[in-house]
Amino acid sequence: MTIQDNDISSDLQQRVLESIASKQPLYIHGGNSKAFYGNTVDAKPLDVSQHTGIISYEPTELCVTLRAGTLLSDLETLLNNTNQILPFEPPQYTTETTIGGAIAAGISGPRRAYTGSVRDAILGVKIINGNGEIVSFGGQVMKNVAGYDLSRMMVRSQGTLGVILEVSLRLLPKPQKEITLTFESDQTSALQFFRESRLQQLPITASAWFNDQVYLRLSESETVLEHSKKKLGFDLLGDYDDFWTDIRDHQHHFFGRTDKPLWRLSLPPATKQISSVDDNQLIEWGGAQRWINSNAPANIIQNIATSNNGYAYMFKGDLPETPCFPVLDKPLMLLHKQLKRNMDPNGIFSPGRIYSGL
Repeated sequence: MTIQDNDISSDLQQRVLESIASKQPLYIHGGNSKAFYGNTVDAKPLDVSQHTGIISYEPTELCVTLRAGTLLSDLETLLNNTNQILPFEPPQYTTETTIGGAIAAGISGPRRAYTGSVRDAILGVKIINGNGEIVSFGGQVMKNVAGYDLSRMMVRSQGTLGVILEVSLRLLPKPQKEITLTFESDQTSALQFFRESRLQQLPITASAWFNDQVYLRLSESETVLEHSKKKLGFDLLGDYDDFWTDIRDHQHHFFGRTDKPLWRLSLPPATKQISSVDDNQLIEWGGAQRWINSNAPANIIQNIATSNNGYAYMFKGDLPETPCFPVLDKPLMLLHKQLKRNMDPNGIFSPGRIYSGL
């Protein structure tokens, strides 16, 4: 089913070719809702927000293909009409958030730990590469001849590998019903509960801990949810949609602090309580994602993460001489450089957005 036909790919392609010829770097953006995310780029803006429209949508196939400038809110409205959802529950930091930006940033919401990440949902992409060519990856063939799954590599690429024109995504049926349960708990006990709950086959689709309170979203049929509620015996939270939307979109008051940098730590779920930094923490994904507001030196927070077999980066904020993302080990950086050379041989796409020299 075709919803809209508004193809301006040729115009974007021409602007890329002109930038290649003039050696003028480009900063690719859609709604610019995540301009804070990543390092500052000294480049000419390339706005893809007008490249909009649903190309094909087959509800029975649980698949949608759309242009990168399409507003995320418009896509979710369409899916809601057919009782379907995006598995990775991407955030909408502003009303201008686009699906291309969601893919390029690769940020998932509360559902991610239970139904998959952005990469898991990607079926294919069409992009403009660093030679100014329009090429497609994915779809029926998940890998190109070089062995790279380039459709998935566009996730979290931050516009450094090419201009995303179109994306195909896997969808999920919308749950029949959802409830949110809550109970008081200190952080240590909450993490223990999260570990134990993974063995109980509960229909959890979101979890969070903040200010000595645990929140669990359960998604299933009314019968299953009633059974789970009785089994757990926790309190029912009213206005749960607003709660999870505020967590997803960083509208929850935890994220409102501007006096300290906001750090995101990705850790094994079984990691114990982190108590050697500021106490202002919010935990998601059953312990796997931890947000910390802290003025602690970057090396302290990053060492905490690496010592627990995870990683940390400064999601929002500003520390002198501190890049947003930690420096990669040499072998991994070499792989990134090789991929960058192959995809963007002229080095015009958002140089330095993620790592210096890329």
